[in-house]
Amino acid sequence: MQNDDATLRTLLALRAQNQRIAGYHARQEIERLQAAAARDPKRLEPFGFKVYSQNDEDGIVEEIFRRLGIETGRFVEIGVQNGLECNSLYLLHKGWRGVWLEGNIGQRGPIESKFGEILGRRLQVGWGYISRDTINHVFRGMGADDDVDFLSIDIDGMDIYLLEALTSRPKVICIEYNAKWPAHLAKTPVYNGELRWTGTDYMGSSLKAMAEVAAAKGYRLVGTNLTGANAFFVRADLAADLFPDPATPEALHNPPRYWLWSDHYVNIGHRADFGPYVDLQAD
Repeated sequence: MQNDDATLRTLLALRAQNQRIAGYHARQEIERLQAAAARDPKRLEPFGFKVYSQNDEDGIVEEIFRRLGIETGRFVEIGVQNGLECNSLYLLHKGWRGVWLEGNIGQRGPIESKFGEILGRRLQVGWGYISRDTINHVFRGMGADDDVDFLSIDIDGMDIYLLEALTSRPKVICIEYNAKWPAHLAKTPVYNGELRWTGTDYMGSSLKAMAEVAAAKGYRLVGTNLTGANAFFVRADLAADLFPDPATPEALHNPPRYWLWSDHYVNIGHRADFGPYVDLQAD
């Protein structure tokens, strides 16, 4: 029994050591990639950081709105799970207000438990899976069909169809793309409103396909994040010369570097949580 305990302690120590080594190499790679991108001062990758986002999206979103001169506003985020790893919780902490739309009703308890003090005031939550046939009705029902500053879409598959169907015109959109596809290929899965991601690489549209749909709706591609998870679009009438040019998938595509999440971003600091904060008590 003692030998078994000693072996377990050794294995746990080796795992912790390997995790530290992997984290160190991941941080080096992130710094290398950010430095390369910084040769163009308009690139967004060097500004990326994580507060509550899955990867570096929090910092990229912050930099986009800094360039647009917007300090606070309204957001809608589709697909937040329990709310502790998403693209708008950091915005809430910065004084924004908005709407979460979550399909998994099993997350209702965790969200109401964690965020009860701000629900109905700074944050509204709608429940149910969103489809291309329901998105505009849901937006109207939540009072989010007009004057939305930031929209984040992450439903692991049919994201492009929500973007295509949307009649609202948010200033900035963050949307998941499938980075496995090279920048020059337009690939879109056949629409299936019942599709749920199973952990495979059949998980959404290529960046080029996203950019084509966004351009048709009056949006300009302004960047992607380092892990190749999310693309960022700004309304063309607002983008001016604030963002990289050329604004093409070929110029702004980041390939899949999901290992940076598992080796670095998921291990930053303590486990995410939420509680009462003085500045969030006031309406």
